[in-house]
Amino acid sequence: MKKNPRELLNAFMGGLQDVGQTNGEQVNAFMNLLGAAYKPGKLDTKAKELISVAIGVYNRCEYCIVFHAYKALEAGATREEIMEAAMVSVAFGGGPAMAYSATLLKDSIDEFEKDFK
Repeated sequence: MKKNPRELLNAFMGGLQDVGQTNGEQVNAFMNLLGAAYKPGKLDTKAKELISVAIGVYNRCEYCIVFHAYKALEAGATREEIMEAAMVSVAFGGGPAMAYSATLLKDSIDEFEKDFK
């Protein structure tokens, strides 16, 4: 069954806010970790988001795929760069990683690409 990337993204973001209401300390700690990890350093944010896309595809994490596809596009990544990053994950993850790249990742790019044009 085909999944709607925008619905997945909104569900993740809404769920994170809900959990923050009951487990604020842990959610804030997680968000601080993300802030530190994605802060530009020797690698810029776009490179870090492309790495995140590849890890999300490798781990078959649907929410990670849609979130980081969105963030990669927001950081200026192109469709071609995102798919190239995903193909690195396919080298390690084989068929399952290809399946997620050819479906949910491609659909996420199709859905979110227009948000940044």
